[in-house]
Amino acid sequence: MYKHFFKRLIDLILSIVLLPFMIVLFLVVAIAIKLEDKGPVFYTANRLGKDEKIYKMYKFRTMKVDAPDLRNPDGSTFNSEEDPRLLKTGKIFRKTSIDEVPQILNVLIGNMSIIGPRPDLPEHIEQYTVEDKEKLTVLPGLTGFNQAYFRNSIEWSERKKNDVYYAQNISFLFDCRIFLKTVQTVLFRKNVFLSKEGS
Repeated sequence: MYKHFFKRLIDLILSIVLLPFMIVLFLVVAIAIKLEDKGPVFYTANRLGKDEKIYKMYKFRTMKVDAPDLRNPDGSTFNSEEDPRLLKTGKIFRKTSIDEVPQILNVLIGNMSIIGPRPDLPEHIEQYTVEDKEKLTVLPGLTGFNQAYFRNSIEWSERKKNDVYYAQNISFLFDCRIFLKTVQTVLFRKNVFLSKEGS
């Protein structure tokens, strides 16, 4: 009952409550970005969602306009504090997870949840095993098991296993634990970047 009804109801209530705060934050972020390079405020990209559906994910832009697409050997996106593609404001937005806030719009629309697996790039499905695809039985999340407990400190293969575990064990209490841990992780800025190449 929670997975199929109450989880979505909670998502709707929370996204509606948070939307005014997102609008205020948008004004601050927009000014900061425009002062630095005058490029667009939002970054949008296709992501792999529930039931293998492709959707457009929203974030505040953290990289320079027309930054090249860098990948790690496993195909995951490159992520480093010393990434030359990052704006000065972008580093701050990533450390504080402010760049993720626009995904509240995705939650409101219904192609994401507050808590769920981190969405992968559409082409990553070609590297999924049958077991990996279990993560696609639930909506991807603004935060989730990996983001709360590991953030960017583990390899993509381990993150996929954790996403499958989450999809198979969804519960209200599990989501509450993830939410509280996310708050702790963001406040203490743990595991934002890898010391080596990783995402």
